[in-house]
Amino acid sequence: MDAEQFHEVLQLSGEHLALVGTAIGIGAAIAIPAAILLSRNASPRRLALGILNILQTIPSLALFGFLIPIPLIGGIGKRTAIVALVVYALLPLVRNTLAGILGVDPAVRESAVAMGMTNAQVLMQVELPLAAPMILAGLRIATVTSMGTAVIAAAIGGGGLGVLIFRGISFNDSGQILSGAIPAAVMALIADEVLGWIEKRFSRYR
Repeated sequence: MDAEQFHEVLQLSGEHLALVGTAIGIGAAIAIPAAILLSRNASPRRLALGILNILQTIPSLALFGFLIPIPLIGGIGKRTAIVALVVYALLPLVRNTLAGILGVDPAVRESAVAMGMTNAQVLMQVELPLAAPMILAGLRIATVTSMGTAVIAAAIGGGGLGVLIFRGISFNDSGQILSGAIPAAVMALIADEVLGWIEKRFSRYR
């Protein structure tokens, strides 16, 4: 690999990380508040999880294609890719946040209320800290999955390491395919290890 190719790999790796980081950030901002609301309202919980499960089963390339003609969020480019990655990130984030909050011992919750805590204080000082390891596990799953799914973004002009992979497929060049696939796999492994370490730290804190 010459200097020019190395520079391209670095640039596309940065684009790949930006896609995943933006999607996970938006996904967490949507999923965690939604999961908190669902933990308080049992009736819409099954419907919401059912819809997210259905969205998760749509093949990634098909979802990218479905989103392209939609006004405002569709089109060719990074915006559509980020929307698709957010959709895939929602299920693990919502499901794990719900599991974490609902898994808090009712006796602990009742003790906090007996001490005079408001509902907001119980949520912020008791439930979310205790649910943090489960929330982080969902974040870990969503991030690692998105690292792989983001490769497809290149098919709709979203950039990232998929550019090298699709170019390598077009020219039957295994070197280009590997130069895109290996950094994507390495970043996924690093993200998994780092988030796993943070998750263990929170588990000890809990």
